[in-house]
Amino acid sequence: MDKKYDIGLIGLAVMGENLVLNMAGKGFSVAVYNRTVSKVDEFLGRVSGLPIGGAHNIPEFLAMLAKPRKVMLMVKAGAPVDAMLQELLPYLETGDIVIDGGNSFFEDTRRRSAEMQARGIRFIGMGVSGGEEGALKGPSIMPGGDAEAYAEVAALFTRIAAQVEGGACCAYVGPDGAGHYVKMVHNGIEYGDMQLIAEAYYILKNVLGLDAEELHSVFAEWNQGVLDSYLIEITRDIFTKMDSETGKPLVEVILDKAGQKGTGKWTSQSALDLGVATPTITEAVFARCMSSYKAERLHASAVLPGPECRYTGNKKEFIQAIHDALYASKICSYAQGFALLKAASEEYQWQLNFGEIALLWRGGCIIRAQFLDRIKSAYDRQPELANLLVDSYFVDALTAAQDNWRLVVKTCAELGIPIPAFSASLAYYDSYRQAVLPANLIQAQRDYFGAHTYERVDRPGSYHTEWMK
Repeated sequence: MDKKYDIGLIGLAVMGENLVLNMAGKGFSVAVYNRTVSKVDEFLGRVSGLPIGGAHNIPEFLAMLAKPRKVMLMVKAGAPVDAMLQELLPYLETGDIVIDGGNSFFEDTRRRSAEMQARGIRFIGMGVSGGEEGALKGPSIMPGGDAEAYAEVAALFTRIAAQVEGGACCAYVGPDGAGHYVKMVHNGIEYGDMQLIAEAYYILKNVLGLDAEELHSVFAEWNQGVLDSYLIEITRDIFTKMDSETGKPLVEVILDKAGQKGTGKWTSQSALDLGVATPTITEAVFARCMSSYKAERLHASAVLPGPECRYTGNKKEFIQAIHDALYASKICSYAQGFALLKAASEEYQWQLNFGEIALLWRGGCIIRAQFLDRIKSAYDRQPELANLLVDSYFVDALTAAQDNWRLVVKTCAELGIPIPAFSASLAYYDSYRQAVLPANLIQAQRDYFGAHTYERVDRPGSYHTEWMK
């Protein structure tokens, strides 16, 4: 075969197809393969005139690629990735590069990286965020793994990534599973952001009685200030869509059961493993779990009493209070995500650059926001910053929002409105700012029933007391 393609991509679902179109549109030639080979022919029939070629089997596919071969996998995370690697291995050669662009669990990526390295294959675990639109127009790309291998494909991925002022939203993150870990934490923060916005909507609708048109106006205004972000923007737009069958706003006829694919859960599990507090993110995961209990909640709503939801305060002032509570809680959610990245960087010796990670998320991805520039500035001021909450900008922002934040949480508690992510964020803030917490009593209890010992405030060492003597 005379023509050799720059890169090959396996997996022609929506994300895979759009990445191929993105690459081809930027001048790169792409060979494609899919296990269901009819999808290859169908796709090629829609992209005539572009530098895209197709194959019906693995040997044919790899023969189409320039050496060292560069193969990107866009297949379902988990066992399908391992299965595809096993199909590829007999035909790969030393020095070839395999890129996993799916939502793989970072520990799987660490394992695969070591396995491929032992066989002379260079492996890149690459987080890709932005959904199908981002894949086509420019996603946020978080590559990790073999640094030398990434250097060979950097020009391609930098070119197809989202472009913002200051450069592309693509940069090497760190070794083995670092890229997929950063993508996982991105998704955990996304869970927190979405839940916080949903809670703000719930308060505006159920406490203040705003209709869809008013909700659209509120979110449109919020998107002009510190809350300016992709998620606020699409929330604004959601309230303008009407259901053709009922004539109601479409959001009102959507069942209140939110799905999840697992990356938020992975974030919380990793936080537990590393001993990092991520209550906003974890409550967002739990909130999706709670939403799935629809039948149980319908029954409970008829038998469990609660206060009457009637607000008599100033409507305009309370909308501003919700805005401030949302911003303050958002700061806490990101602070938790970056604290987790810091702990993981130390645990796995990744040497993550937190300011640069913030820049990767400024465009293309789901959590892209004006706010990320502030995070980059915080790490520029203090690269070893322990927590974003103590950066000078965020101290000022939280101080300014604090009274309204507390007002919203207090009011919702009094009215029986569930806001688990808002409440968890405030508890995180209040816990982090306390010089003394009640854990001394917990440690006394642990020593009492299990002789786990304790430390003292007045001298070093480990102590045990026979409490009943």
